[in-house]
Amino acid sequence: MELISENLKKIKPSPTMVITAKARELKLKGENVISLSSGEPDFDTPDHIKEAAIKAIKDGHTKYTNVEGIPELKEAIINKFKNDNHIEFDKDEVIVSVGGKQILFNSLFATLNPTDEVIIPTPYWVSYPDMTLLAGGIPKFLDCKIENDFKINPNDLDKIISQNTKWLIINSPSNPSGSCYTKQELEAIANVLRIHQQVNVITDDIYEYLLYDEFTFYTLAEIAPDLKERILTVNGVSKSYCMTGWRIGYAAGRKDLVKAMIKIQGQSTSNPSSISQYAALAGIEGSRDFLLPCLEAFDKRRKLVVNELNSIDGIKCMMPKGAFYAYPNVKGILGRKTDKGQVLSNDTEVTEWLLENAKVAAVPGVAFGLEPFFRVSYATNFEILEEALNNIKTCVEKLS
Repeated sequence: MELISENLKKIKPSPTMVITAKARELKLKGENVISLSSGEPDFDTPDHIKEAAIKAIKDGHTKYTNVEGIPELKEAIINKFKNDNHIEFDKDEVIVSVGGKQILFNSLFATLNPTDEVIIPTPYWVSYPDMTLLAGGIPKFLDCKIENDFKINPNDLDKIISQNTKWLIINSPSNPSGSCYTKQELEAIANVLRIHQQVNVITDDIYEYLLYDEFTFYTLAEIAPDLKERILTVNGVSKSYCMTGWRIGYAAGRKDLVKAMIKIQGQSTSNPSSISQYAALAGIEGSRDFLLPCLEAFDKRRKLVVNELNSIDGIKCMMPKGAFYAYPNVKGILGRKTDKGQVLSNDTEVTEWLLENAKVAAVPGVAFGLEPFFRVSYATNFEILEEALNNIKTCVEKLS
């Protein structure tokens, strides 16, 4: 009898695993490998958040909580949506989960049937398609061109929607491209959604506060309140509060959807860590002034990475507006030969070659559904970034 489920067989091993395994091998051999693949801030969790967690332990907040989160945290989330995004929610429209990933997992599992389609714009965060497949749905990819800053073209969206389309996922600021939607761009998408009333939307806003060049963030439910009942607004504390390991995500949406998500959570993880919830409460209710030096550092690194990559023959890179990733195009490198005679034919081969020769680990574009690119995280030390970029440039110059 076959042990592994048919659903799991639909999931392919991530292309990032190839790079990760090779990087590990090189490190074991004593090589100085620079990783630019990390998806988390390199700054420590702010002290006031850590102190709130310690207090929670001392006060005995170490028991099970409500599956959907403690009331105080849900109230803080409601106030956050009201004050920052001008959206009104009730407590039974809010859920707290073990990271934003579980929020997405819960929502797709709670809603997808075998013929339901999920429109996923490319480039996408790596887990969207696999979550859709595991939940029994059908990923449907919408190519977003670099000429449009990797963002949805409303006409293309209109054409790809079918009678089976249940969800559209919007991620802004984007992982991996750093693209951000303007108010006008979201309004244009909302106009398409008003025509296709069967389509619901997940807005993944996890990088909301990581913005540059005075860019103003908007979320879809804020600028299209008439669509609110069809939108699940997803966020969390991982990125903006430097709390990746604390595992707290949250979302707000229609009551029946949230109730279904709570049911799934109750039969899987149950409540998120009680201690992490009190830490997240301190973060959401407290000042975000700690983020200012983080953003200054990210901005400096962002400009370094993009300018240096654009100085390399064969690489072109868009300046991201948010998050802490750059997504350079390596089309100009393809077809060139390495000193060993290998012809680089795709972005996976480019990243493998960079790992072997430049000792820099990056994630190939195929992992994000759009080639030929690779993703660079600049959530690391400025001097380390300088070294990595210099190594990349030196290696590319040796190609023939």
